Amino acid sequence: MLIQTRSMVIEKGHSDKVLERFNGPTPVVDMPGLIDFSVMVNKKSKEHEEVMVLIRWESEEAWKNWEKSDAHIQGHRNKKGQKKPAYLISTTVNMYEVQTVKTGKGMVQQ
Repeated sequence: MLIQTRSMVIEKGHSDKVLERFNGPTPVVDMPGLIDFSVMVNKKSKEHEEVMVLIRWESEEAWKNWEKSDAHIQGHRNKKGQKKPAYLISTTVNMYEVQTVKTGKGMVQQ
C-alpha cells in the first residue's frame, strides 16, 4: 500500500475555501487501485489552519497510473498559469510505503 499526503497551511479563517475544492467531484475516486481519499482540517493553531489530504493506494503502480492518466494531466493543464491563492501559506506533499497495518475491532469490514 502507498499513502500520499498533502498538507496545506492556510491563513486563519480560510480553510473552508480549500475544503470546497476537495469536497466536490474528483476523477481520482474512479481510478482503479484507489482505496480511499480523506480530507481533514486542523483549526487548533492560533496562527493558521491546516488542511491534510490523505490518499491511500493499493500499490505504487496504481498511484503511477493515476499520475499519468488523462484526467490527472488535464487537471494540471487547467490550472496552468493560475496564481496560488493568497491565503495558502505552504504545501507539503509526501509519499509513504506502508509497512504494517493493524485493524481494530471498531473497523467495519466491507
